[in-house]
Amino acid sequence: MRVIAGRAKGCILKTPKRIRTRPATELVRGAIFSILEARASDWSRVLDLFSGSGALGIEALSRGANWVDFVEHEPQCCDIIRENLKKSRFGDKARVYCCSVAKAISFLLKEYHIILMDPPYSNPTIDKIILKLADSRLIGEETILVVTHSPQRPLNSSYAALELIKEHRHGDSIIALYGKEVKL
Repeated sequence: MRVIAGRAKGCILKTPKRIRTRPATELVRGAIFSILEARASDWSRVLDLFSGSGALGIEALSRGANWVDFVEHEPQCCDIIRENLKKSRFGDKARVYCCSVAKAISFLLKEYHIILMDPPYSNPTIDKIILKLADSRLIGEETILVVTHSPQRPLNSSYAALELIKEHRHGDSIIALYGKEVKL
């Protein structure tokens, strides 16, 4: 796995071994950032939930994000994210929280401009997590939430104040964009 574009373009990222993760493919990551470059005006603060190797957050940093908070509950993955941040030279622009996403939502205090969420497709609590996120102080008026999910596991068109803006299908992945107000 490598960084697709930006300052760290071509940097090879380490991925977890012996842990059941499904990193977003290069095609899906490319599509996510193409969509974000067209829609997101502010990349100051990014939150990467279910970070795995940190590829999505590191891609955001490479493309100009000022700061990324990574949330991953698996300690081996947290170590890999830190290694990848050091390797890509973004260690001073990020923090890794090694805890559950639900716990992080309860203690993180700041509003984010972009929230990237690439959960395991088999996770049965995704709807609850999105709803908890929708009701949290992490979502502002201009926040864009990007959630990847399986076509076999459709998401709702709204979660509290969050409304589905658009969905894009790429192979066995769907990229869903949510925001507080629909931007056509």
